[in-house]
Amino acid sequence: MTRSVTDIIAALGTGVHVDGAWRDAASGATFEVVNPATGESIATVADGGAEDAAAAIEAAGRTQPEWAAVPARDRAEILRRAYELILDRADELALLMTTEMGKPLAEAKGEVTYGAEFFRWFSEEACRIRGDARRSPDGRTRLMVTHEPVGPCILITPWNFPLAMATRKIGPAVAAGCTMVFKPANLTPLTSLYVVDLLREAGLPDGVLNVVCTTEPGSVVEPWIDSGIARKLSFTGSTPVGRMLLEQCARGVLRTSMELGGNAPFVVCEDADMDTAVAAAMAAKMRNMGEACTSANRILVHRSVLDEFGRRLTEKMSALTVGDGTRDGTDVGPLVEEKAVAKVVDLVDDAVGRGAEVLCGGSRTEGPGYFYPPTVLTGVAADSDLMSTEIFGPVAALIPFDSDDEAVALANDTEFGLVSYVMTENLDRAMTMSERLQAGMVGVNTGIVSNPAAPFGGIKQSGLGREGGLTGIEEFVETKLVAIPVR
Repeated sequence: MTRSVTDIIAALGTGVHVDGAWRDAASGATFEVVNPATGESIATVADGGAEDAAAAIEAAGRTQPEWAAVPARDRAEILRRAYELILDRADELALLMTTEMGKPLAEAKGEVTYGAEFFRWFSEEACRIRGDARRSPDGRTRLMVTHEPVGPCILITPWNFPLAMATRKIGPAVAAGCTMVFKPANLTPLTSLYVVDLLREAGLPDGVLNVVCTTEPGSVVEPWIDSGIARKLSFTGSTPVGRMLLEQCARGVLRTSMELGGNAPFVVCEDADMDTAVAAAMAAKMRNMGEACTSANRILVHRSVLDEFGRRLTEKMSALTVGDGTRDGTDVGPLVEEKAVAKVVDLVDDAVGRGAEVLCGGSRTEGPGYFYPPTVLTGVAADSDLMSTEIFGPVAALIPFDSDDEAVALANDTEFGLVSYVMTENLDRAMTMSERLQAGMVGVNTGIVSNPAAPFGGIKQSGLGREGGLTGIEEFVETKLVAIPVR
């Protein structure tokens, strides 16, 4: 039987987690976690600082040699047990996630399943870290290539997918034999902290995963970077913060992987199947209330099908029920905080002020909580702010185009390059546009590209490195060459 969210939180470790133990922040400071559907506090979490950060990274450094020596099979079994525990507690995790982040329970349960899969995937990859042995071309040297854990890792996750972003980073680090210091987002730390407790239950040794939540990230992350102990940083968040972290990591030549901002184009060609295109647009736009880096930010529609697509999309968006994500029948939950609503309001008002027409929604929902209704805009001007800004809200902006060349030019007219979407029934067009679009990922006739078995990441200002797939674990290992002369 699923416990109430009050009982779940009461049993949760909400302090600083260092060397296998929960404790108060050194300063005694705390911060409140708020339910975005009501604006009310639901939990108090330790607000860590520099002293806590030092203790966490020192524990990771001490534990690294011993953890790296643990057999790959043993590390794999810990991840497998954690995967099973997550599925066993899926209802509790989903309820906790919905309460602190806002997404409807159905979506939260989907994230639990998706996030758990990273632990299963990397439990399987732990024993498959490959090497190489061969002779040099001149035959005089034996070349043996091995892979070793990169060392203590700094993991920083965002608020919008508090379980999946944690497992996507922790999974490969555990599989590769790396210790970790982990900073979950202070807006939604509780789900991530639940995962930490499950990993302890699954047998993760003390000191492998050390956690500091904080409202002052610089007081924690920068000391980690400059500690001389950390050897890698994995960050998911905004591009400006990513640039700053890259500059800091350069001081110690830390290995980095970054999944940063997006401005995804969603291209609907004139030959697209309308049922498929509208369904994919709903998935790409409304997943997580639009609060996703993969969200369709600019929906580019061939002029010949603009009216039909706009009408059908508006019908779907208008039919969605907005409300508390824990209530039956809710399709769209609240945005994560008041600032998020204010940003969406400003972007919509700016677009309307420049001539956009509102087909549905378009104004803030009255009452408590951080709600904004599903909104469709058409006739969006090219100089509108939402054309160059990641919306992170339930707003679909429709922009017409007249040719494939124009669509590609519009799609690529951004500093970002995380994901693009193409709707067409023509295979040659799908392949050609996929090749021309400047993005790390392309969804063809689908609005969902994320899969633990596939590499996730972008190009340009959307980041570097990849998470998941066969390449995901490579971000957490170093390559070593051993050269032996042939005698």
